Amino acid sequence: MTLEIYLLVGVGGFVGAPSRYLVDRAVNHRIESDLPLGTFLVNISGSFVLGLLTGLSLSNHLSPLAKALLGTGFCGAYTTFSTFSYETLRLLEVGQVLEAALNAFVSVVVGLLGAVAGFAIGYNF
Repeated sequence: MTLEIYLLVGVGGFVGAPSRYLVDRAVNHRIESDLPLGTFLVNISGSFVLGLLTGLSLSNHLSPLAKALLGTGFCGAYTTFSTFSYETLRLLEVGQVLEAALNAFVSVVVGLLGAVAGFAIGYNF
């Protein structure tokens, strides 16, 4: 790996992490829910974007530098499995078992569908 790759991953992460925070806060500020909808939207949109980038990369429409910046850097910092896990466990702790199960199931299924849709679009671009 070159220094350029490290820097691009860092720049992507520098933009991705605050983007995640801002999207999460904006959603949770506007929509009151027991479910962690901000994290859900972040992870679904991130799954779609990473699927899109993967499709573009495999169809040779995305350079390795762009993949490092956008895929590893931005998407790596933007999406958050740890927060998803924490929020799901938090729902269980307060006795919201159905909500926790719904959050886990829908997040995984819709995240995978988002990644597949993004991939299909990127690969056939």
